[in-house]
Amino acid sequence: MLGYHINFNSKRRKLNIYNSIVSEKQTNESVINIHRINPNNVGDYYCGPHLYFDKLKNKSLDISDFRSYKKSETEHFIKKVSKNKLIIGGGGLLNIKHFKLQMELFEHLAELGKKIVIWGAGHNEINLENYNINKKYWIDTSKFGLVGTRDYSFNCEWVPCVSCLHSVFDRTFEETQEIGLLFNAKSIKDNNLTSKFSQFPISSNTTDLKEMIEFIGKSETLVTNSYHGMYWAILMNKKVVAVPATSKFMDFKYKVPIASFDNFQDKISDTNRYSGVLEECREINHSFAKKAFDYLDL
Repeated sequence: MLGYHINFNSKRRKLNIYNSIVSEKQTNESVINIHRINPNNVGDYYCGPHLYFDKLKNKSLDISDFRSYKKSETEHFIKKVSKNKLIIGGGGLLNIKHFKLQMELFEHLAELGKKIVIWGAGHNEINLENYNINKKYWIDTSKFGLVGTRDYSFNCEWVPCVSCLHSVFDRTFEETQEIGLLFNAKSIKDNNLTSKFSQFPISSNTTDLKEMIEFIGKSETLVTNSYHGMYWAILMNKKVVAVPATSKFMDFKYKVPIASFDNFQDKISDTNRYSGVLEECREINHSFAKKAFDYLDL
């Protein structure tokens, strides 16, 4: 079919895009913010710095376009990456197979002299045993011009997700439910799981931002396997129990009890409320923005 990559499997198609970009002349004309722009996942959608700084407004690119079947999207990706300085993040882009080749591409481009900033990206290892054994990134972050990751104990500057800058967190809410369960996009489709907990209020990260924040705001304690559900609840001074789907839950600065959906009720007594986290995360992101914009000559 015209306009589609139909002759190659996924791996071959992505390697072709990788090689096409590397073979292009690399310039630093403007800037583009690359992350997972998924309107069906609230956290992914709102974790890009381009949403919060005028200098980056309308300068975004979906990292998943790298693997698109549509030639128009891959050609656009090749052009934007080759011509611009890059801001990579936020979101769980590190140590996940889905984005491995893209991150290796950005590492290679940084070695070639392209100005690249990693901003608020984080570890996302599916196998938690691997994470506990070997706390390293698959890429060499020292090759990038400026790096801030949302993982607290790694050998990088700590820069929590930039979504803390959204004005929605300036709202206040009355707590009307003792426990709220907020599922990720996969779990909310599991009818056996959701029916098992039908006695609790339930939501997911597939709603819109306003609805998700209102649900968290109404909850005294949030139980969640959504990273941004956990993060935003901590920003909102809520008690949180995390049910980790990947390693992304394991290294936030402010610790919460780790549980499963089978035993989360036993962990609620271990929860704490953290004050001042919203202000701290906002200050860190504004400070990092200044350094990023200075480095990128914006």
